Amino acid sequence: LGITGLPYTGLGKSKEKNKRSKSSKIEEICVFSKHLQFLDYNQMAETAAEIGFDGVDLAVRPGGHVLPENVARDLPIAVKAVEKAGLKAPMMTTAITNASDFDSQAVLGIAANEGIKLYRMGYMKYDFEKGIDKTLDDKKFTIDKLVELNEFFGIIGNYQNHDGTNIGAAIWDLWTLFKNHDSDWIGVQYDIRHNIVEGARSWPVDLQLVSPYIHSLVIKDFKWGIVDGKWRIINTPIGEGMVDFPRFFNMLKDMKIGGPISMHFEYPLAEKPIEEMDIKEAKRAVSAHMKKDLEMLKKYLSDADLY
Repeated sequence: LGITGLPYTGLGKSKEKNKRSKSSKIEEICVFSKHLQFLDYNQMAETAAEIGFDGVDLAVRPGGHVLPENVARDLPIAVKAVEKAGLKAPMMTTAITNASDFDSQAVLGIAANEGIKLYRMGYMKYDFEKGIDKTLDDKKFTIDKLVELNEFFGIIGNYQNHDGTNIGAAIWDLWTLFKNHDSDWIGVQYDIRHNIVEGARSWPVDLQLVSPYIHSLVIKDFKWGIVDGKWRIINTPIGEGMVDFPRFFNMLKDMKIGGPISMHFEYPLAEKPIEEMDIKEAKRAVSAHMKKDLEMLKKYLSDADLY
């Protein structure tokens, strides 16, 4: 990566201002804007404020609320809408995995200029022909360059652990990739739901392992159930699934882990597809579920003295 070849080089000068010190408290509870993408930026922000969120995790990725090819025009508009509603825009979700990609550089530069301090990276895949070890060795170079880019722009890259077969489903992948880096610029967006899917009983060990690298959290719930004769993951509202939130949040308190939360809603938020509803009907249905989950989350956090 040749830093002199980066676009928007002047934006990198704000890195000290943007640098985010790790917090032992939950700073903002944000809604992932993917779930309000049927609304324009102003409607999305106003709805998030009405529900009671502190901020918005903006989807800045292909097919997202803000399209990467339009980031220079649309991201400032989206952030302004969020701030106008009295909320914060501390984080965004991207598909970024390659530091040498000029579109990715533009997204990070503009985001840093707008005061966004954290971004979720895209997912990385194993090359099974190379093997697991060789793939992770290759990805260390990828991470090296992303850390360079993040520090240049003053923005922290977070990788979400996600169940399945991508890199990071096994938390040890992330420790392997990040252990030799300054956690100021790279880390984990820790998702308790996905960690429990992969390690129903071992997740406390995983949490301990990556705890120095956790800058943000994803909150959602699930349970296992039989559907059409097969065991499947069933996404549920907060508190109705397998996630032991009291234990989880007390562990976060003991480990002094805080930062912003991105709330995800993977279970159906309406009885029929959003695209088949008018905006008022869709907003009413979605808001009711989100508000219920948010109230439950705030209770768990309050009980653990984290918020």
